[in-house]
Amino acid sequence: MILDDLKEQLKNAEPDLKTIQTFWENSHNEKEFERLSALSQEEDFWKNPEQATISQQLQKIKLLRESYNAIISAQKELNDLLVLFKDDPETLESMKIDIARHCRNIKNFKIALLLNKEDDDSNCFLSINAGAGGTESQDWSEMLLRMYVRFCEREKFQCTVLDYQVGDGAGIKSGTLYIKGKNAYGMLKNEQGIHRLVRISPFDSAKRRHTSFAGVFVTPETTQATITINPNDLRIDTFRAGGAGGQHVNKTESAIRITHIPSGIVVQCQNERSQTQNKETGMKMLMAKLVQKDKEEAQARLYSAERKKIEWGSQIRSYVLHPYKMVKDHRTDFESPQPELVLDGDLMDFIEAELIRSQTEQ
Repeated sequence: MILDDLKEQLKNAEPDLKTIQTFWENSHNEKEFERLSALSQEEDFWKNPEQATISQQLQKIKLLRESYNAIISAQKELNDLLVLFKDDPETLESMKIDIARHCRNIKNFKIALLLNKEDDDSNCFLSINAGAGGTESQDWSEMLLRMYVRFCEREKFQCTVLDYQVGDGAGIKSGTLYIKGKNAYGMLKNEQGIHRLVRISPFDSAKRRHTSFAGVFVTPETTQATITINPNDLRIDTFRAGGAGGQHVNKTESAIRITHIPSGIVVQCQNERSQTQNKETGMKMLMAKLVQKDKEEAQARLYSAERKKIEWGSQIRSYVLHPYKMVKDHRTDFESPQPELVLDGDLMDFIEAELIRSQTEQ
């Protein structure tokens, strides 16, 4: 029945609408709009040396505010119209286009609100390093790699494994993904940090509970060479690739490890068939990391998640499989009682919660 279908569409849009409302209520947009409006209405505003900047900021926040109010109003109006014309199939049929457009507007506005920072729309490199915990942490690192691959599949991102260093006995010592798609970096940037797993170890014959750690590092891809890399500052090593990839990668020294000596940054790539291709991809990874390092230093950050020790006390998220089941983000306190779904790539609720927190705290 068309009425039920239209009601269902509006109901399905409510979680995104709630995200928008939560962000807006926690932001300073309304206060900033009032402040800028008051400044622009001052008698001698035209003499203000910052007149152009203030006017631009006011126009930007005004358009944002108008879009927000229009979306909130439209949700209520469309629900009211469905009640009013519930027995009028012709009118309900004509509303299908309006409701579909409204639902698209909600999704687009949510993305515009949450992902409006520099580099948010970039592709990215996501690396995972095993931490304290030996074989346990290496297995945990492989589980995380699979989680992000599944997340990319869910969100229709293109995901390529660039590096895969097999662990001792199980899992991986490290792995790097190249993730391509609209807002890939914006979606995944806050995944950077230490991830903690608590479970009954499958590698412990006594079936004891173990805690494992792995570090996740996310870097936006740079579209331009903004830093000059001196070839004399590089140490380039070749080695035989490991893991999946067929006979070719395992029989030739096509894998590349590039060390930038001044910064100590190391990148590896073994995905491509030739050493030349791996070197080209490795240099892209190195450039992205160097640009990111410069930005962090310029912004005078107190610390970088990549430099934090991968062990107890520094985690951003805990995944508990025993004695109870829970995934908890320690920055937002957002929780899920279904770790199996989260580890299968169902991360969007965690990502949105942290995007809202990080945006509203600025």
